[in-house]
Amino acid sequence: MFARRLGRMSRKTLSATQRTQAISRHMMSSSASKSAPLDLNADEAPVLFESVGQIRKYILNRPKKLNALDEPMINILRPQVEAWSKSELNKVLVGTGVGRAFCAGGDVASVVSNAVNAETRPKAIDFFKREFELDYLLAAIPLPYIVIMDGITMGGGVGLSSHAAFRIATENTVYAMPETKIGYTPDVGGSHFLSRLDGQIGTYLGLTGDILKGRAVFQHGLATHYVPSRRIPALLERIASLDKPTYPIIDNLIEEASTEPQADDSLSPFVGDLRVALDSAFRHDTVEEIVQDLQKLSETTKDESIRSWANQTLEALELRSPTSLKVALHAVRLGKTMNLLETLQMEMNFATAFCSGETPDFNTGVTAVLVEKIKERPQWYPSTLKEVKYSDIKRRFFEKYSPAKGNSPALDVPEELVNIKIIHPMRYSLPTEEEIGKMVDGSHPASGGTVITRDELINKFEQLRKGKLGLHEKLQDVLARKCVEDVDKETGDKWLRWVH
Repeated sequence: MFARRLGRMSRKTLSATQRTQAISRHMMSSSASKSAPLDLNADEAPVLFESVGQIRKYILNRPKKLNALDEPMINILRPQVEAWSKSELNKVLVGTGVGRAFCAGGDVASVVSNAVNAETRPKAIDFFKREFELDYLLAAIPLPYIVIMDGITMGGGVGLSSHAAFRIATENTVYAMPETKIGYTPDVGGSHFLSRLDGQIGTYLGLTGDILKGRAVFQHGLATHYVPSRRIPALLERIASLDKPTYPIIDNLIEEASTEPQADDSLSPFVGDLRVALDSAFRHDTVEEIVQDLQKLSETTKDESIRSWANQTLEALELRSPTSLKVALHAVRLGKTMNLLETLQMEMNFATAFCSGETPDFNTGVTAVLVEKIKERPQWYPSTLKEVKYSDIKRRFFEKYSPAKGNSPALDVPEELVNIKIIHPMRYSLPTEEEIGKMVDGSHPASGGTVITRDELINKFEQLRKGKLGLHEKLQDVLARKCVEDVDKETGDKWLRWVH
């Protein structure tokens, strides 16, 4: 149905796009201008705003910098987001970027430049404070929030998108949290959302900085939907024209725009036996144990693809800052039991530690990777995992700095948003392994509390997710890895049993 409508609307969409582009070149909110007085014409403004029907859109507009988030952008974006959260009832917030990136990260080169100088260090710390506050505002805004991740989405861009109710990946999406490559560690709520991904996928992505592309971003729950980029303009036009844009209606419209997997799609390799190996190796609470398991896989497993993956992962971890790896792993483990605001404050505390010189690796990594662009391993200090003591990591990055001690700023968010119930980031994604497990063991509200067959479980999720594309593939992969079937000797029925 959507494809037919898309054909009828193509000419209309083109004219609408032209109109909105013209509007965007002349629209910036007065509140944004007051917050960040910039002597720029609208074509040069780093953030643009549009109001089209029910949609309130921000557009990141630094294409030459891959829309990297800097202080002027935050100063423009935050007041507008706050204004929308208070006054734009029954509207939809949409985030997009110009060019080949949604947002490639934060402008950390300028942050490090400020951090190494004691006089400008407060400015570096304030950048993280304002960035994390913006991330929370976007997560808690009482409007349906849609992010179009049509291009590079990394670091700070993940912070702007990962807490949205609707996160749309396209064939152009390139997703990563690459902070350990530059001597830092995943932040912007990474301790929260990485810890809630299936199995140990989040731990793996947070430590290695590995990239996921296209449909793989959707398969692992980092996007709620996968829509070809050519369909995005028509989809947004349909959403803009809604009379009452509720969450279920928006979900249905995005689902209609989705497509089945194509031959050239970037599908995730982390399924089947390779996924079992990943979850096993990265289940540990120390980086040393993770490395030991990877070494065993690289030496003893008979599966060539798993051996190759283990070797590549060992090589990636060897290039990363040992200090960053241990901070990242500890943060992800702690974040599992924290709410979003608590994890952001924890990340604010360790961001203060990084800026305050608790490790030289942040400066070393940014200089080597982003400024000098060297390909060799940066000169990390300490250089090996063995030299980095966990007791020191906990003391210097998780205990030394806090608002209570007066040496790390408290995040300042509107009081009415502090205790607001935030839409669960997996509400409109494929079902998580945890949810599937609850359906199998009878603890899911829709399970009926009884044993269940494979066909019954699939039917249950078809009703809950209403024909969501990718559902069957996700269920089949999880059931193959996590379940066995017990046969009833009298009836021959096969009941699922969760074994992992």
